Amino acid sequence: MDARVHKLPYYQPAGNEVEIFEQAWKSHLPVVIKGPTGVGKTRFVAHMAARLNLPLHTVACHDDLTAADLVGRHLIGDGETIWCDGPLTRAVREGGICYLDEVVEARKDTTVVIHPLADDRRILPIDRTGELLQAPPGFMLVMSYNPGYQNFLKGLKPSTRQRFVWLRFDFPPAEREAAILQGETGCDAMLAKRLVSIAQSLRALKDVDLEEAVSTRLLVHAARLVGNGLDEVEACRSALVESLTDEAEVAEALMEVVSATFGR
Repeated sequence: MDARVHKLPYYQPAGNEVEIFEQAWKSHLPVVIKGPTGVGKTRFVAHMAARLNLPLHTVACHDDLTAADLVGRHLIGDGETIWCDGPLTRAVREGGICYLDEVVEARKDTTVVIHPLADDRRILPIDRTGELLQAPPGFMLVMSYNPGYQNFLKGLKPSTRQRFVWLRFDFPPAEREAAILQGETGCDAMLAKRLVSIAQSLRALKDVDLEEAVSTRLLVHAARLVGNGLDEVEACRSALVESLTDEAEVAEALMEVVSATFGR
C-alpha cells in the first residue's frame, strides 16, 4: 500500500464524488462543490489534494475580496515598486488546486478573472503586468458555496455555472455521520450515535427559526470536548446549541432535546 495513503486527511466518501473529482482533474475541468456549512466540503478538497499529490492554495472569500486580491498587485518597498502575486496567480504559476471557499461572498469582479481559467483556454491575463499565463496541466480551479445563503444578489451567473462540473454535498445519513465522528475523533459508538440523534432531531425542528442547522463539524467539536473530559450535556451546549442561536429561550428549547437524549 502507498505510504502516502496514511497521510490523507480523514474523509469518508458519500458516493462517487472522489471518482468524479479525479476524472474532472484528469480532464482539466474546474469543479464547484455546493452544500450546507460544515458537511465536509473543505475537508474533501484537502483530501483530494493529498490524494492527487497536488499543492493546495486556499482562499477564504469574503465581501471585500477583489480580483486584485486573487491576481496580485504592485507594492512599494525599499524605494521601488514590485509586483506581488496573489494566491490565484501563484497557483497558476506553480500548479496545484486553487480552492475558492464560499466564492459567492466575493465581489462580482472576481468572475471576470475566473472565466478564462474555467474554460478551454485555461489562461490568466494579468493586465497590470501584461502577462498571459497558461495554466499547467496540474492546475485545477475548485470553488465552494452554501446555497442556503444564496439570494438574487449573491449567486453565480449561468455563464459562470456552466463552466464547471458540480458536486452536491448534504448532511450524511445517520450511520455514515456516526462513522465520521468515530473516525475523526475516536469517540465510542454510543456517543457518536447520541450526537447524531441530537443533530437529526434539531435539524427536524419546524417551530424554531435557526439560521443554520447542526453541522457534522459541530458534532466533531462536541465529541472532542467529551473526549477531553467535559460532561456530554455541557459539551453539546457549548459546541452545538450556543453556536446556533443567541436567543436564551431558543437555546433552552434546544437543550431539552440534548438533555432527553442523555437521559438527564
